[in-house]
Amino acid sequence: MRRRGLVRGALAALLLAPLGLAAGPAAAEERVVNVYNWSDYIDPKVLEGFTRETGIKVVYDTYDNNEILETKLLAGRSGYDVVVPSGPFLQRLIRAGAFQPLDKAKIPNLANAWPEIAGRLAAYDPGNTYAVDYMWGTTGIGLNLGAVRERLGAATPLNTWNLVLNPASANRLKDCGIMMLDSPEDLIPSMLPAYGLKADSKRWDDITQVTDALYKVRGTVRKFHSSEYIQALANGDLCVAVGYSGDVLQARKRAEEAKNGVEIGYVIPREGALMWFDAFAIPKDAPHPAEAHIFIDYMMRPEVAAANTNFVSYASGNLPAKKFVRPEILGNTGIYPDEATMQRLSTNTAWDDRTQRFVTRLWTRVRTGR
Repeated sequence: MRRRGLVRGALAALLLAPLGLAAGPAAAEERVVNVYNWSDYIDPKVLEGFTRETGIKVVYDTYDNNEILETKLLAGRSGYDVVVPSGPFLQRLIRAGAFQPLDKAKIPNLANAWPEIAGRLAAYDPGNTYAVDYMWGTTGIGLNLGAVRERLGAATPLNTWNLVLNPASANRLKDCGIMMLDSPEDLIPSMLPAYGLKADSKRWDDITQVTDALYKVRGTVRKFHSSEYIQALANGDLCVAVGYSGDVLQARKRAEEAKNGVEIGYVIPREGALMWFDAFAIPKDAPHPAEAHIFIDYMMRPEVAAANTNFVSYASGNLPAKKFVRPEILGNTGIYPDEATMQRLSTNTAWDDRTQRFVTRLWTRVRTGR
């Protein structure tokens, strides 16, 4: 999902290459796996270790939204062997016949999949036939705690969608900045529980209730963007960002490293929020399916999955990996929610084409005011 900053220098320098480079007689003999993933979403040392152990070169390209991935896969001949769609897009692409079933006999480390996470992922991929979870997280509220408390007072609850959906509250935060995701697929289902509605509601009246509320506070929102809030939070340039759990925690890490005095928190609203998944899948026309299965199996090793979690600050769908995750990450309920919080988290399945067009019109109104 849509959620990372720029690709880190080491990864970009060592691993990104155009797919066309794997040409010519010498290259034809070289084992390759072409991976298409969200940017800044894997530990470069993991990819180096994979190549060192298997001899398979990783050609690694990145994208920053699901729509780009979907367009390439539906057009066919993308050239990619492993991709990482988010839940509703995974569901749509499965329906479109874009993926081949996983050969589970070739991925013995699927035994490490976290049953609860795999069960929730099955809402998009029944039987976990086509995909295995890579990372998961939540959509909630990132806070510049000092700035928010200064404007709202110590007694105001912060773990509620009212913080940004109530015009009175939002107006008091306007001067120091509110940003929200530019992603109706994430934002609308996340906010439906604020009105006692199910996150997976497909009723147009329900969807309109959220977009009408967003329209009323749009004047308090500095920008709708799905990644700029990370550095803005870290710099102290924002009060509030509605965003992804790991991104907010990356912002906190940057603020701590900068020693700039900005204290960043992350809350999952008490009314409920969205739980999302990014999953490994193999395109139907993948040129190197054998290498793709080897790659996914390697990524499902507990210590490898933990290395990626430690790098990106998102929770892994690999249960034994928790033994290798750094304590400060494993103990952070913004990354690994407790059981009570898990019960407040919902998944959302894909909108049909008609509803998608309806949402696009509503979202354009929210963003532009027209």
